[in-house]
Amino acid sequence: MHIILLEANPSDIGGKERSALDVCRGLSQRGHRVSLFYAQEGNFLEEYQQFCDHLVKVNQPFKVDYSTPVTIKLFRNFFGEAFKFRKNPGDVVYINQYHDGIFATALGLVKTIPVVCHLRHPQPQILYKRWMIALKFIRQFIAVSEQTQSEWANLGFRKDKIAVVYNGINPNLFLPTPDFFLSRKNWKITQDSKIISYLGRLDREKGLETLIKACALLSSNYTNFRLLIAGKPCFETSQYQRDLVDLAKDLGIKESVEFLGHLNNQIPLYQVSDVTVLPSRVSEPFGRAIIESMSCGIPALGSRIGGIPEILTGEFKGCLFEPDNEQDLSDKLASIIHWREDDPQLGQRCRHHVMDRFTLDNVIDGVEQVLLNVGNG
Repeated sequence: MHIILLEANPSDIGGKERSALDVCRGLSQRGHRVSLFYAQEGNFLEEYQQFCDHLVKVNQPFKVDYSTPVTIKLFRNFFGEAFKFRKNPGDVVYINQYHDGIFATALGLVKTIPVVCHLRHPQPQILYKRWMIALKFIRQFIAVSEQTQSEWANLGFRKDKIAVVYNGINPNLFLPTPDFFLSRKNWKITQDSKIISYLGRLDREKGLETLIKACALLSSNYTNFRLLIAGKPCFETSQYQRDLVDLAKDLGIKESVEFLGHLNNQIPLYQVSDVTVLPSRVSEPFGRAIIESMSCGIPALGSRIGGIPEILTGEFKGCLFEPDNEQDLSDKLASIIHWREDDPQLGQRCRHHVMDRFTLDNVIDGVEQVLLNVGNG
């Protein structure tokens, strides 16, 4: 089938953009044709060029968020832009975020093809209800967790129209380091140091204050640790990072906290870490960083919120902590940070957990089945 992907900004911003690229590349490798419609030129364009039939720049930005006034002019612009592409081949429109739903609906109606929306965000704010009617035209949704499915069902969308397909990664890419000590040497990390890492957006909803406070509590008993924070702001200004630096200074651990900025390749950081943390304070639809870390053989701690508890199941339930609770997180860090000495097989069990449930092949299977069902329906 021919899939038209709408990706407003195909860039290495976060997990959802990387997931869309991985899924569409995998669908192409299975013989499906993929065309990309985009509004901004991002650094993933070169990768899409390697497998897409067409790359089409849309002049009208097609992302609509809560601050965008929904007017007759907006709909007219969307339908006018969509009409330009009425003759482009395609069997289904596939969008990676509900914000693109109005333009996707316009494109689907003009081309008389169905629309599938991947739900990678928590349920929208109440202001979104002004234009929620456009999403009612979407034929099928794909949620990245049962929690996300429930949140959207609570908004009035039929649960049977929301398939659950967990995110996944390529375990042949996210691998444990073959030489842990050499990897640490390359990072100038002493062998007796304990490395706590965060990889993700530097936004308030990610709860980085809780992580820094937890590390300050940890420092009363464990002095030889470093907190490495990798990522860049998406919704915040650079002031937010300065506030985090000031917080670490006020708590007396500034020398133990290092901000690495955006990393094009995050795998080496996973590999040299002892534990990674996703301290989200708002509903996290999934938590891709957790499975990336575990696939590299590194245990991950996550807030008991959103879809994270659907990842950390079985023996890994103990890796959950209460959101905004630095004492709970500090206790969890203290209990797991010496796992290499206390439970050296834990890393292997982490990797097996991901390979059993959260591989990229599983994701492509699920998305492909939904697209085929809709396209043939």
